[in-house]
Amino acid sequence: MRNSQGQSPTALGLFLIFARIGLTSFGGGLSGWFLREFVQMRKWMTEEEFFNGLAISQALPGINIKNLAIWIGYRMLGRKGAVAGFLGIIVPPGIVIVLLGTLFASLMRFDVTHLLLEGAAAAAVGLSLSMGLTAAWRVPREVMPIALMIATFVAIGILHWPLIWTVLGAGSVSVALSYFNV
Repeated sequence: MRNSQGQSPTALGLFLIFARIGLTSFGGGLSGWFLREFVQMRKWMTEEEFFNGLAISQALPGINIKNLAIWIGYRMLGRKGAVAGFLGIIVPPGIVIVLLGTLFASLMRFDVTHLLLEGAAAAAVGLSLSMGLTAAWRVPREVMPIALMIATFVAIGILHWPLIWTVLGAGSVSVALSYFNV
């Protein structure tokens, strides 16, 4: 797959992109970085493809962002892209996490450490909110998709229903509605 500048992804290139994103992200919001990197900057996939992959990644068991990296890698280069995506988003950040964990354990006695962590958490919430609003904006302006989105929000965010049953229920209804083009 080529983007508008004629660049094609390579396995090493995908690994390095995912490693860079994984190494420079703290506390979440990685799906927003993926959107910017693969859709907006490199144009290697459309927004619709990205959000389809995001929906699949969130419905599958395991870490959402790891699932999305595997999905994007597979869409770009098949199996070797999936492996590059998985290794890029997991291995380099995993090594850094172990090192930072050791460092933070020794720095937790200082107040500034707690302030830094609170700042990182606030930034992560902002990134996640941005991604959620971007995804919500892309929902088709039709009654059923919007009703399902609101019902899912109420079920999980307000009623605190179990995530697995809510996703399975709303996802099944959504797939059925899309299949029958309702």
